[in-house]
Amino acid sequence: MVKRFLWRDRHGRTRVRKNGKTYPLRDDKGVWHEPDTTEGDRLYWEIVTGKRAEASRSWKAAIDLLRADDRWHELSPRYRADLEPILDYLVEKIGKRDVARLTAPDIYAAMDKNKHRVRFANYIPVAISLIFKVIVRKRWLTENPARGMELLKVPKDRRKPHEPWTDAAVAKWRENASPLPRLIFEIAVGSAQRPGDWVDFTWGDYDGDSLRLRQNKSDKPLLLPCTVSLKTALDTAKAALPYAPMPSLFIITEADGLPMTYRRMAQILLAERKRLGVEAHDQHALRYRAVKELAWAGCDDDEIMAYSGHSTKAMVRKYAGEARQEMAALRAREKRR
Repeated sequence: MVKRFLWRDRHGRTRVRKNGKTYPLRDDKGVWHEPDTTEGDRLYWEIVTGKRAEASRSWKAAIDLLRADDRWHELSPRYRADLEPILDYLVEKIGKRDVARLTAPDIYAAMDKNKHRVRFANYIPVAISLIFKVIVRKRWLTENPARGMELLKVPKDRRKPHEPWTDAAVAKWRENASPLPRLIFEIAVGSAQRPGDWVDFTWGDYDGDSLRLRQNKSDKPLLLPCTVSLKTALDTAKAALPYAPMPSLFIITEADGLPMTYRRMAQILLAERKRLGVEAHDQHALRYRAVKELAWAGCDDDEIMAYSGHSTKAMVRKYAGEARQEMAALRAREKRR
């Protein structure tokens, strides 16, 4: 079929004119093609018809396979929620492209385009590696293009350490916080868990003395004896309910009793932190505070790990180290006297 609408620019590269606009006869990798070649012919008709042919083994098809795979559903809900925006991004950018055409330089280029949001960028090769595990079983690919990729680092000027909750900030919160933020706070400090786990506690997890959970991130089961403050907060919240709670009812809920999302909980805590003037101390630092309290109580690394569920002592020492330094300095001052 005769190809119309073709012209060459001043560099000798072939372009297509359509509706007053010009389009380069160039593929996704930036390579220019002549209209009489197989790839050039495909690109030409995609431009003229306004359609983009989707490969039978496209990334969109591969992502559909991943979402239908049992291994995907075995991942924690929080981890899947972190990956879903990446999968949507991949569908938008390369959804119709054949999986075999993606290269490591393509992935690095996508990461560079998203370097303003480092966490998102670093999840791109993670998501591709997950997809790869599915499509290799389909024999679509044999090599993972995202294997061994170097992740981006957060620029120094954007690295903001979590500000530990001071005794004054803790006291202010306990004296002035509204009931729901106070309950969330006590669950956070009393359980020493990550924010993503707080909203998952149900009344069935509380036996009147301890909380049980299976961590979202590690899938580790834990039994957590409650602190006095946490037990008091839970008993008060339970007594305030207009009905005896079913074991499946979540402890942290909306006003109508529906489960509260992580995002909504974060919004509530931020608003309360602003109201009380303790905005510098964020919700992630509450786990830091919990570990410091365990260290102040004289717990060793193994005891802290049994409570917090940390998988490595390095992380425990990072959080507990400051508390131990403070205690050692106080002991040294007494000796100096």
